[in-house]
Amino acid sequence: MSNKESFVQSIIDGYSIKGDAITIGAAMLNGETLADAQIKIPLKTMNRHGLIAGATGTGKTKTLQVLAEQLSQKGVPVLLMDIKGDLSGIAAESEGHIKIDERHEKIGIPFKKHKSPVEIMTISEQAGVRMRATVSEFGPVLLSRILDVSETQAGIIAVVFKYCDDNKLPLLDLEDLKKVLSYATGNGKAEFEESYGRVSSSSTGAILRKIIELEQQGADLFFGERSFEVKDLVRKDSNGNGYINIIRLTDIQDRPKLFSTFMLSLLAEIYATFPEKGDADKPELILFIDEAHLIFNEASSALLNQIESIVKLIRSKGIGLYFVTQNPTDVPEGVLGQLGLKIQHALRAFTANDRKAIKLTAQNYPETDYYNTAEVLTSLGIGEALVSALDEKGRPSPLAATMLRAPESRMDILTARELDDLIADSPLTDKYNELINRESAEEILNKKIEEAHAEEIKEKSRQEKEKASSRTTTTTRKSTAQNPILKVLTSASFIRGVMGILGKAMR
Repeated sequence: MSNKESFVQSIIDGYSIKGDAITIGAAMLNGETLADAQIKIPLKTMNRHGLIAGATGTGKTKTLQVLAEQLSQKGVPVLLMDIKGDLSGIAAESEGHIKIDERHEKIGIPFKKHKSPVEIMTISEQAGVRMRATVSEFGPVLLSRILDVSETQAGIIAVVFKYCDDNKLPLLDLEDLKKVLSYATGNGKAEFEESYGRVSSSSTGAILRKIIELEQQGADLFFGERSFEVKDLVRKDSNGNGYINIIRLTDIQDRPKLFSTFMLSLLAEIYATFPEKGDADKPELILFIDEAHLIFNEASSALLNQIESIVKLIRSKGIGLYFVTQNPTDVPEGVLGQLGLKIQHALRAFTANDRKAIKLTAQNYPETDYYNTAEVLTSLGIGEALVSALDEKGRPSPLAATMLRAPESRMDILTARELDDLIADSPLTDKYNELINRESAEEILNKKIEEAHAEEIKEKSRQEKEKASSRTTTTTRKSTAQNPILKVLTSASFIRGVMGILGKAMR
């Protein structure tokens, strides 16, 4: 058997799928694309998470687009983080191209035009279905990790949540949280000390500064009502295609704190809400996190630990996480080790550090007799990638340099008119874009403070009246005591004398 035949057979054996799968391309060897060695990813392993990496311009976004639309056609809903603003075209059919036809002829997959059902969402000022969460839903532990506070300050946040629970004060937005923190060391200081112990004003001040920092990145738009229900992420259209939910994040590239806050909140809510799935035939939901380094670069160690924990646990709910970034080293080791599917586009070696990174990346892939992995990494063309997957039993499949299929949807973005129409036609827009501002902790405490202030004024007025009355009585007594005429007229001897004269006259 020739080297080529041996390679093809290894791919056929390694990527032979009995259950449902998505086909992403065909394997390559020595520059030749082998149509009979197609690369298939079993749906039942796609909740084992994954990575799409590669230098700028190598085709990461189009690979993400291919995976999303193929999953949708298999009835698997998808959530995409669109940080560069170039994914909305999934909602429209491909316009086709001769280059696409040539590519698909090589890989042996017929090309068809297809558009997917799409929801456009937002957590910022951009148009779309608004995604919000309340402070209460975050909880004290997650909020403390997001704010990166000290252990003492985290304890104070826990006390604040307990106080609000005990007193039925809804914590909806950041204004509510700020108000309770101020109240704890201001008007409500005595109340807090009596029930929860002393709360340091220096600690609450430090927490307030952290909250303001988060607000400056736009978090005030994210916290509030109406809260987004994660079950709306797993909708399907009338044809059984899973919805592709695209979150527009083009205006938060310089606000990584908001991005990580939103991501961690969303993952925690999904984990808490979705039931255990076990080894299901296909995932419940797949999330693609583009520009994943934005989460990890700015994250504290506590936040990284939280992310790693969620990555390890959330797959049991049938949720797959796929990180899209330029270099695998952008993803922490603890997360990288949890990823079952790796699609590695070309890396460029411009510096000594680049060459070291390429050698390190090559070591993350299964050993192969058919490639020099480090060399292949620098020679891959656009739309080509090294693929390492898991078979249906969770075992690593053979490493394959792969020519990837082209997206069946539009590679360009929607026009402004198309985007507006898509958002306006969504039933979720009416559901979530109504701003709700019901009475919460801030309003209730303001009312409480006003009532206490009014009672204080009333009590002060009463005390002043009593003092005034007391002064009047005292003044009268003093006047009587000091007036010599009154003194004589009211003296005992004078009265006795008068009474004696009157007595004689009557006799």
